[in-house]
Amino acid sequence: MRHLLKAILLASLPTGAAAQGPTGNIIIELNRAVAIEGACRLTFLAQNNMDQDIEQIVFETVLFTTEGAVDRLTLFDMGNLPAARPRVREFDMPGLACDGLGQVLINGVDACAGDDLDAATCEGALSPVSRVDGVEVIG
Repeated sequence: MRHLLKAILLASLPTGAAAQGPTGNIIIELNRAVAIEGACRLTFLAQNNMDQDIEQIVFETVLFTTEGAVDRLTLFDMGNLPAARPRVREFDMPGLACDGLGQVLINGVDACAGDDLDAATCEGALSPVSRVDGVEVIG
């Protein structure tokens, strides 16, 4: 009887990829910073390289000036990110001069929704990068 119970328990345990959870990374690239009237428009290219769709992901983000001072703390809602499909998201930052932006810190994942996903899983998969000269993106 003990052997039968042990066999049932072992058979019910997840194995392989299912036991490890989602795999892959989430690339968040600051692609462009453009001055618009009274604001700086930040354009991000988001690429979900995980093996499943993300229904919604929100990043707690800190913008630093070129002098290293905190300009603001904000939330960037990237919305849904389907697996293996790039998405572009834009955010207008009123009162921010693009040439005064020195660093973008992805301070954490405020929300991440999807099958077997949570904020900690998405934060662990985060790979921030920048294409904007003089602006570093870190996470």
